[in-house]
Amino acid sequence: MKYLISESTAAAVTQYIKAYTHLDRHSEFKPNNAYMISSVYMDSPELRLCRESLDGQKNRFKLRIRTYTDDPDYPRYFEIKRRVTTIIVKSRARVMYHSVKPLLAGELISLPDHDIESENLRQFLLYMHSINAKPVVGIRYMRQAFEGVIDDRVRITFDRELSYNTNDNPLLKTTDPGWYLVPLSNKVILEIKFTGTYPAWLDRMVKYFGLKSQSVSKYANSIRQSCLLRFCAPHVPLSLWE
Repeated sequence: MKYLISESTAAAVTQYIKAYTHLDRHSEFKPNNAYMISSVYMDSPELRLCRESLDGQKNRFKLRIRTYTDDPDYPRYFEIKRRVTTIIVKSRARVMYHSVKPLLAGELISLPDHDIESENLRQFLLYMHSINAKPVVGIRYMRQAFEGVIDDRVRITFDRELSYNTNDNPLLKTTDPGWYLVPLSNKVILEIKFTGTYPAWLDRMVKYFGLKSQSVSKYANSIRQSCLLRFCAPHVPLSLWE
C-alpha cells in the first residue's frame, strides 16, 4: 500500500513504528539513515507499461534495471514487478555491469540451468522481447527503510527526492547530468509491505493518522512530468497526458 504524506506526518509515523520495527541493514549506517536507489525503467515504444499503470489495470508488470551504487564492480539487478489484482510479486536477477548491454542487445550469455536467478533473468528477457521494451527513463530517490522486529514480513519505507532522467542508457549513473525532481509538493512516499496477515498495529497506525492509500507510480509520474515538459523519450503527443 502506498501513501503520499507530509514530512510532519512522516516524522510522526516514524516515531510510532519504532516500537514494532527497526532500521534495515541498508539504512542503519547511512547519513540520515537513507540510501539511494536508482533504476532504469524499460517500456515499449508506445509506453504500454506506463499506460497500464496510469489506467489502473489490476494485472500488469514493470521492467527495470536497479542499482544501489554507480560502482561498476557491483551488480545490477534485472527486476520484474508484477501486480496481480492487489498482490505484488517481485523477481530479480543479478547481472554484472559488463553484461548488461550485451544482454539487452540479445547476445547469449551462459546461465545455469536450474538456478532461480537464471530463471528470473530468462523471464525478464522474455517479457522484454514480447513488447520490444527498451530503456526509457532513469528514476532515483532516497529511501529510509524499516522492517519488523519479530520477523521480516513487514517492511515500511519512506522515499524522498524522487528524480528522473530521460537518458536511455541502461547503465545511467546517479551523477550523470539531466536529473530533474518530480514535483510532489514536498510529499514523502510511504509504502507498507507485508506478507501473510495484515498486522493489527499497522491497521491502528493507518486509522490513527488518517492515511488514505493511493496509486503512486514513480515510473508513471516521472514519464508524465517528462512529457508535460516536452522532452519525453520516446516522443509522446502531449494530448495523451492532459
